[in-house]
Order: sequence, then structure tokens, then C-alpha cells
Amino acid sequence: MNNKKHPNRTLLIFCAPALLVYFVFKLYPAISGIYYSLTDWNGINKTFQIVGLANFIEIFKDEYFWNSVAFTLKYVVVIVVLANVAALTLAVAIESLPKYKGLFRTIFYMPNMISMVIGGYMWMFIFTKVLYYMADNWNFKFLDKSWIGDPKYSFIAIIIVATWGAVGYLMIIYMAALQGVSTELKEAATLDGATTWQVFWKVTFPLIGHAVTICIFWALNSGFQVFDVIYALTGGGPGRATQSVAINIYEEAFKGNIRYGYATAKSTVLFLIVLVVTMLQLNITRRREEEL
Repeated sequence: MNNKKHPNRTLLIFCAPALLVYFVFKLYPAISGIYYSLTDWNGINKTFQIVGLANFIEIFKDEYFWNSVAFTLKYVVVIVVLANVAALTLAVAIESLPKYKGLFRTIFYMPNMISMVIGGYMWMFIFTKVLYYMADNWNFKFLDKSWIGDPKYSFIAIIIVATWGAVGYLMIIYMAALQGVSTELKEAATLDGATTWQVFWKVTFPLIGHAVTICIFWALNSGFQVFDVIYALTGGGPGRATQSVAINIYEEAFKGNIRYGYATAKSTVLFLIVLVVTMLQLNITRRREEEL
């Protein structure tokens, strides 16, 4: 009887373990990080001083940090567009197959079953060994590039690996949305003389707008926090040419002259940037869904 009168209480009980983990490992560190961003704590000593906004003022003068922000923004724009276009293309192609859908879903989803650090080291072997071998022995001279040592090509290498790792997950979301599109609507559009592209753009795409919103949101969030792919491939190099914000914060907090308080201040700035961009993205995509 009590469960029927208070259904939310039952739901809360079942969600309690996950909420506890989220609070302890996500919410509490985030809130405490804001507090430590106002201190000069080095992450080790028990004693530290409150420095107010001194860390945030210093951030505005930190050229390396803003260079990493610029690189991260460039990475986010490219990965959001490329990963979503590739994932949607694969989803449409696989859904149009009469058979072997399960096989192709498994093949393209497999990168998500391994750590991207491991995947990064696998691709490091490909970029530094396999491609050079192909260039020397198979006369593929266009592959003879400094994929890790040259900033221009190292960015391309990072995008390739990041797209490889993200496409499978996004593809599954798009496939689930495509399966919910009415076949009758597409057949009716075809009978009215619409081409395959017109059927997709005028009928299918508007009906999977919610999936597009989810996938763009996920790609934005993961793009701003990118760490593992870059750490495994280039470590932020050569120099600091491919240093993302996450790697810049990591080096500030755990390498060299350890400044945990300053690093958490940078984390707070990153959080605010992600928050603003995410809010803009959600507003734009929601308006787009309403128009469609």
C-alpha cells in the first residue's frame, strides 16, 4: 500500500546506489574543486591559504592555457561534425541492409569495448610502424608523413582515432532512432515522387531530431574533456601543439611544480565554458526540432 501511495519513494530506493556513487565520485569532487580553486593548495600539504580570485586572475595571463582552449575548441568542432556525420551515415547504410545487420553493428561498435588509452597505443603502432612500412614497401608515398611529430598531421591522427572510438556508440543511438521511423511515411513519400535523399531529409531526419540532439550533446561533452586519445598518441606534443585543456590541467596538478588549487581553478573555467556551450547547443537543437 505504501509503495502505491508513494511510487517515487520506491524509485528513489532503487536509484540510491547510483546516486550515492554519483555524489561521492562526481558531485562532491566538483563542489570541493570550486572551493580549492580559491586556495594555493598543492594537493599534498594539509595546510593552505585562501587566495581568493588570484588563481582566476592568473588564468587570464596563462598563454598555454588559452592555447589549449583554442586547440580544444578546434578539436570539438571537427569531432562533433565528423563523428556525427560518419555515425549517421553508417546507421542509415546498415539499416538499409537486408541481412548481416548484427554483424556490422558489432564490428563498428567494438572500439567502444576497449579503453581509448589502449586504442590510442594501438593506433600509435599503426602511425609509427605500419604506415611507414606501407609507404616504403608498397609505394604508398602519401602515407610517409610525420603523423605524431608534425602538429598538422598529429591533429589529423588524433581526429582519426577519436572518430574511430566515438562512431560506434553514436551509430547505435542513430540506429535506434531510425528503427522508430514509420515505414508507411517513407513509402508514402516515395509514391508521391520523392527521391531517396528527399525521403531522408524531409521525412526521416526530422523524426530522428531527438537522437541528433543527444549525439551532439554527447560529442560536445566528451570533446571538451578529451584526454585519453591525446595522452596516448602525442601526450600533448610536439611541444604543446596538441595539448587539450584536460591535459593542461593534468600537467598543472600532477607534474612539475604541482599547483592543485590553480589546476582546479582551470577546471572551473572549463566547466563554465562547457556549460555555456551546452546550453547554447540545447537551445538551438530544441528550436530546430520544433521547426521540423
